[in-house]
Amino acid sequence: MGGLRWTHKTTRKLAAALKRRGVQASHVTVARLLRAQRYSLRSNRKRLGGKKDPYRDQQFRLLGRRRRRCQRHDWPIISVDTKKKELVGNFKNGGRAWRCEDRDVLDHDFPTLAQGRAFPYGIYDENRNTGYVVIGTTHQTAAFAVCAIRSWWLRVGCREYPGASRLAIEADGGGANGNRCWAWKVGLQDLADEFGLTITVGHYPAGTSKWNPIEHRMFNLISANWAGEPLTSYEVMLKHIRTTQSSTGFRCRASLDTKFYPTKVKTSEEAKATVRLSRHNVLPKWNYTIRPRKRNG
Repeated sequence: MGGLRWTHKTTRKLAAALKRRGVQASHVTVARLLRAQRYSLRSNRKRLGGKKDPYRDQQFRLLGRRRRRCQRHDWPIISVDTKKKELVGNFKNGGRAWRCEDRDVLDHDFPTLAQGRAFPYGIYDENRNTGYVVIGTTHQTAAFAVCAIRSWWLRVGCREYPGASRLAIEADGGGANGNRCWAWKVGLQDLADEFGLTITVGHYPAGTSKWNPIEHRMFNLISANWAGEPLTSYEVMLKHIRTTQSSTGFRCRASLDTKFYPTKVKTSEEAKATVRLSRHNVLPKWNYTIRPRKRNG
């Protein structure tokens, strides 16, 4: 075993190695010869799947049927997720933007230099091709996720779907809206009681969040819209989100939530028992329905 395979060889290094062996060739010639042998500079591609759940494809088919049914009857169906946490301040943001001059930003992304942290929670309406983002300022919790959905329903959902009695949600299998998170389910129960909604939730299996519609129909557009722009304030973030558009008619709204959401809040057994949760016969760990509780009197 030699060290050659563990070394990154540039065309100049290859030309120097050939010279030591008595072969005169410039780095340009080496590059031309490599291309002739169908070599080129290539990057890593995320194509290999990790641990694949045996029921993954079945869940995808189930989610697809539910989505088509909701769209056929014009029932509200939303895709939800939390975007990457951002530091708010004059920090470098990936990407490039057209300018006459470079923009100077801080050379270190220390949290102590930031105005705060931003937790964008997104709601994508799959029927209307519209988005809604709530930027939290404290923590990414189940209570924050449910409050974001409540804000969307009050400002958008109830107007787009007047008289609706059901709501379908597509979410990842982990995080604040994970399928094992009871705080998420208790919050959805409160939402169902407040608006009289029957809420059906379908989770994506582990390692498949990239197929959640919100990822490639909303979050990628937002990232492209603020690429190369330092997120110097919450208002700057809100404006970039609100001006995000696409050629297919996508539009997005945004709001700021400064409420404090504590972490490590345990859900009591009494609270769990009050949830009217019905697990589906097919893949019950990822699919369930929460119905409004009956009101006394």
